[in-house]
Amino acid sequence: MMRGVQRHLDAWSWVIIVITFLMFVAAVFVKGLSHDLLLEGGVFLVSLKLILMAYKNSIAATKLHERLDGLEHILGRIEERFEARRLPELSEK
Repeated sequence: MMRGVQRHLDAWSWVIIVITFLMFVAAVFVKGLSHDLLLEGGVFLVSLKLILMAYKNSIAATKLHERLDGLEHILGRIEERFEARRLPELSEK
């Protein structure tokens, strides 16, 4: 599981996660359990949500790329068959 996450999240995403989490923990100790803590928690969750969206986007792009490669392979085979049928017709003329 972790290898898949590491493959789709770049180093900068991990840096943002760690910095945001450290700032959240610091806010808990500095602000205590107050209204400001909810604001810090919201910032942390928004940052995490953006990174998770980037992760899902990366997975979707990888799957799409694989499907397009498959279609390209199939089209190549169709073109080869078409050319193989067309060559005998051209040699008869």
